[in-house]
Amino acid sequence: MKFKLKENLLLGTATAATQIEGGDENNNWARFAAEGKVDDGTTPVRANDHYNRFREDIDLMADMGLEIYRFGIEWSRVEPRRGEYSEEALAHYREEVEYMLSKGIKPMLTLHHFTNPIWFEDMGAWECAESVEIYLALVSRVMDTLGDLVSDYITINEPNVYATNSLFYGIWPPEKKSMGALIKAFSNMTAAHIRAYSLIHEKRSALGKSREETLVSFANHLRVFEPKNPKNLWHKFAARLSEYLFQGAITKAMMTGKCLFPVLRRKGVKVGKYYDFIGINYYSRSTCEGISDGVREGSDRNDLGWEIYHEGLIRLSEKLSEKYGREYPVFVTENGTCDNTDSFRPRFIYDQLKLISETDNRIERYYHWSFTDNFEWREGERARFGIVHCDYETQTRTVKSSGKLYSSIIANRGVTDEAYALYVENSEYHK
Repeated sequence: MKFKLKENLLLGTATAATQIEGGDENNNWARFAAEGKVDDGTTPVRANDHYNRFREDIDLMADMGLEIYRFGIEWSRVEPRRGEYSEEALAHYREEVEYMLSKGIKPMLTLHHFTNPIWFEDMGAWECAESVEIYLALVSRVMDTLGDLVSDYITINEPNVYATNSLFYGIWPPEKKSMGALIKAFSNMTAAHIRAYSLIHEKRSALGKSREETLVSFANHLRVFEPKNPKNLWHKFAARLSEYLFQGAITKAMMTGKCLFPVLRRKGVKVGKYYDFIGINYYSRSTCEGISDGVREGSDRNDLGWEIYHEGLIRLSEKLSEKYGREYPVFVTENGTCDNTDSFRPRFIYDQLKLISETDNRIERYYHWSFTDNFEWREGERARFGIVHCDYETQTRTVKSSGKLYSSIIANRGVTDEAYALYVENSEYHK
């Protein structure tokens, strides 16, 4: 064996509803694509047709041996108009969860993953003062349908990415560039998570589930921020400021209720503990010489130009465990890479899981992003993150070499010499 997985580490994949389901035109990203704003001209209305093919995809997950699966609901399907819930959509998601469970796959449900129903978007979405109550009503309705089946929850995915891309840099819908809008979104999403955390536990408790049987947190996009020149005071300051504004303040607020700029305290937010695990979405390191996202010279990079820096995940997991409690498990709720030809993804998976298995940090779950190639937001279909290839024209799924390696790792609880020679040995990064 090249290495053995650490004990109690579960492996699976993650997806988002809008990126794979297809067929829904009632969300802000479908409209954004229809306006020609997606770089390659594609739309999530096509995606992977997973809404109709979920059994095929779950069968494939089971064949690959996946133990856990993080999935999401499409809010605009569940609540197509404010206050009107679709019993058909809710029944669909219940059927999907039941099918996962029948195949021995443990689900984790994401309640908000970037997209909004058009009606919510047009009233100001997370900038709106009513947004928290609107979101909580959604959570309550979903829990009434799925609460007896699902024990693990992500309230909100990457609030920092949503807010900065949509409301500060203006590269995602609704294309705003406003610090005021960013502050409102950060503050409302924080309140939404904190109150949803309590609501989910209340709903599960009413179903006779113990507090230990329910795990709730949020998935935060975390990066390592480092100065380009460690001796340059401006570079050092820029790295610290970027880290604080992008992830430091929002992480503390959502996990503890301690709100500092740019997060303002909202109604119902009290200092406490609002996480049952530490959720980390990790992809890259930022090299700073200003308030911008730089890439270290000479580094290994993926097909979107992001630096491949595996040690960053270990450093971040250690930092958060030290700060928020080593008694809480770390779940890598997303980690993966854009590799359009699957030429270096096997090496990526090998290197990352090897480091995870060698660390003393309590990393207990790893959700690889992503199960299949999908609609990758502004990049559209051109950026492939999947361990399963999707031919969008025919919707044919084909397990890639990286997927076969991943399946082998699960089956053998590590990387065998044979798997290394077959999938990893000739897999190399490019710069």
